[in-house]
Amino acid sequence: MLKRINMGILGAGNIAGTMAETVNKMPGVKCYAIASRSPEKAESFGAAHGIKKCYGSYEELLADKKVDLVYVATPHSEHYENVKLCIRHKKPVLCEKAFMANAAQTEEILKLAEEEGVLVTEAMWIRYMPMYKTIREVLDSGVIGDVSMVSANLCYFIESKKRLVEPALAGGALLDLGVYPIHFASMILGAEVEKTESSCDMLSTGVDRQESITLHYKNGAMAVLTASMSVVSDRMGGIYGTKGYAVIENINNFESMTVYNEKHEKIAFYKAPKQISGYEYEVAACVKAIREGWKQCPQLPHAETLRIMKLMDTLRAQWGMKYPFEEE
Repeated sequence: MLKRINMGILGAGNIAGTMAETVNKMPGVKCYAIASRSPEKAESFGAAHGIKKCYGSYEELLADKKVDLVYVATPHSEHYENVKLCIRHKKPVLCEKAFMANAAQTEEILKLAEEEGVLVTEAMWIRYMPMYKTIREVLDSGVIGDVSMVSANLCYFIESKKRLVEPALAGGALLDLGVYPIHFASMILGAEVEKTESSCDMLSTGVDRQESITLHYKNGAMAVLTASMSVVSDRMGGIYGTKGYAVIENINNFESMTVYNEKHEKIAFYKAPKQISGYEYEVAACVKAIREGWKQCPQLPHAETLRIMKLMDTLRAQWGMKYPFEEE
């Protein structure tokens, strides 16, 4: 009988609540502990989600020998210190996207994880979803021919959230929303980006409100991507080939794939399998990695996490946008 994996969560916000409820419905893993810098908030979170171990500091949770996996659900600005602390305590880590605030932090964390022999992976959930395998199989079948253009958008009206508008919290649309179209383009077109063009509109606080991004690939392919925290969009992805095209419903949580031929006739439809929340797939990947002794999840290798973080650094440089802690 395989040992049950006990998950501990750092941070008691909304996304942590979704993870806790998801894990509570999964076999072989348990939401064992919660930690918040506020003991009262930890206790309240624990009561709401059936978690008995409630800690008023991250250090206390990480000192608990029964914690097998830590999910980091804190603001982007805190990921670096939080994940580093987990690695120092030899705890495998699933860190919410965007993985870090910048590439320098990412390189340091990945190097430390390798030195300490600790599993670390980014919670970019679409990378782990079974629907991605379906998308890949359809494209590889050649039904829409050679693909050389991708479009994707992700926009929510969420600019009232403090963590998104505060530079000190590594706010802005890019790390919270833009990261999804970028990953989607990478999943379809690969890693060989030759040139990046972009423009953005800034909030008065100094973070990006919305942006348009064009990625040029070495083979001539292009991706046209948009993200915003000030409007609502259809969240669709388009994949365009020489024989037809495919439309992906909701690039933030794949719902379906519709395939059309060159006459715009629908020739195939694939619906995503029923899920708990979608978070279960990244958790299951971590559980497998822990049991296999892996230090990376094959669905999202460290090299890819770092490459995309470097790409987002390039975009912010084009906009002249730095977080306060990057200028210290």
